[in-house]
Amino acid sequence: MNNTEKIQELFKILDEAEIYARAIGKMDFDMQTVAPEEGMDRAGEDIAFLSKKHFELTHSEKYAALLCELHGDSSDLTPLQKKTVEKLYEEWEKEKNLDEDFVYRFNLASNKAFSRWISAKKEKDFSIFRDSFKEVVDFTREMVEKRDTRPVTVYDALLDDYEKNGSIKQLDAFFEQLRNRIVPLSKRVVEEGKPIRDDFLTRKCPVALQEEFSRRLLKIEGLRFEALVLSTSEHPFTTNFGAHDVRVTTHYYEENFISNIFSTLHEGGHALFMQNEPQEFYENHIADSMSNGMHECISRFFENIIGRSEAFIHFIYPHLIEATGDIFKDISERELYEAVNIARPGLLRTESDELNYSTHVMIRYELEKAFVNGDITVDEVPELWNKKYKEYLGLDVPDDAQGCLQDVHWTGGYGYFPSYALGNAYGVQILRTMEKDMDVFAEVERGNLKAVSDWLIKNVFSIASVSTPDEWIRKITGESLNPDYYLDYLEDKFTKLYELK
Repeated sequence: MNNTEKIQELFKILDEAEIYARAIGKMDFDMQTVAPEEGMDRAGEDIAFLSKKHFELTHSEKYAALLCELHGDSSDLTPLQKKTVEKLYEEWEKEKNLDEDFVYRFNLASNKAFSRWISAKKEKDFSIFRDSFKEVVDFTREMVEKRDTRPVTVYDALLDDYEKNGSIKQLDAFFEQLRNRIVPLSKRVVEEGKPIRDDFLTRKCPVALQEEFSRRLLKIEGLRFEALVLSTSEHPFTTNFGAHDVRVTTHYYEENFISNIFSTLHEGGHALFMQNEPQEFYENHIADSMSNGMHECISRFFENIIGRSEAFIHFIYPHLIEATGDIFKDISERELYEAVNIARPGLLRTESDELNYSTHVMIRYELEKAFVNGDITVDEVPELWNKKYKEYLGLDVPDDAQGCLQDVHWTGGYGYFPSYALGNAYGVQILRTMEKDMDVFAEVERGNLKAVSDWLIKNVFSIASVSTPDEWIRKITGESLNPDYYLDYLEDKFTKLYELK
């Protein structure tokens, strides 16, 4: 069998495996959007069973033989096929020592943890989640320890999984830069900043109206509704089953319409990425292989850099007034802009303002680094969480639901959170490069987000799945990640907004 025949055989296996992956994803989507609470454990068992079948296909002797042979000799393969083999081989190397039973039990534990998290958050009681949380942490450590080679610590290995070549050393330096400039600026805003009116943000707005406005926002972002579903979930997320089936969820609060606007813009950014990867990436089984930091870069870009800009508020203001009737008619455009950019330390990451958001991420990074590496136990998480919120944000945490139970992420994996802060930094660096080619905010002010999307499709989406994070940002901007762009942007924006001296 020559290499052309081998890659075709490998792709046949992947075609079948992806059917299972899509089925698992759709069941997970159902579990997070419409499944009844009492049915979640059974749904988790079904997902674990299908995950086992997927594992069997991608860890069969035939699959391993084809992959190893093509990795050893990739002659006659296209450049894209070589990238696919490289990616698959790296994943296989990490998982080859796992058996089907381990994978089944791990998935079962993760799905059980999700249902326990839902209950614990509802009851505001960490103890309900604690045992499942510990079980997932233990499984995660065991998974990493089964690898032939790994970085210095378990958490280093997980960081590398999410962001290729990511490490504690890299992120400690990154977050130190952020801490040194964001925390003092936040305190200055609180102590010296001018007052900003925000009383109107809690005015009641019917959910049906919010949903209609969400659809309008997604269309403005450039999404194809023929290939999109909009639903709701406890924790907003976006998933896809190919470029023609992308699922976006949000969460409606009757007395917090603004929250939904930016949640929708955020998830719409993810969806835009998913709908616009090159078709050949899907054909060669390498689509959606970008790092989480790359993905979060785009969602945070549309949520904050575009969505909270003066230009976008200018464009969206008349649409908002029209859509909401009398609810906000007495609010000026300037008042709306200032209110959606209020920098006030809060308890919830997903509701955080742009200035303090990365501080929320930093707290999670510091905690999961500690409990994954065994420096603390999961029992210590609530107390340490509360201490860090007091230290960095000056806040007292009233209960576990608004504290360490607020995020779904710890029900299934660790190392994802830093991607949000990295995405913030990538986004501003990309903006500065985009501005060399067009007047970005002049286009946004006219509502021409297509110009922005087209630039991203050409320069960002087209190379993400076939690049490491460093290769990707260097190809786009000409240099490695430089947090100064992000930090300068925050200082400039919030110094002007709050009229700081």
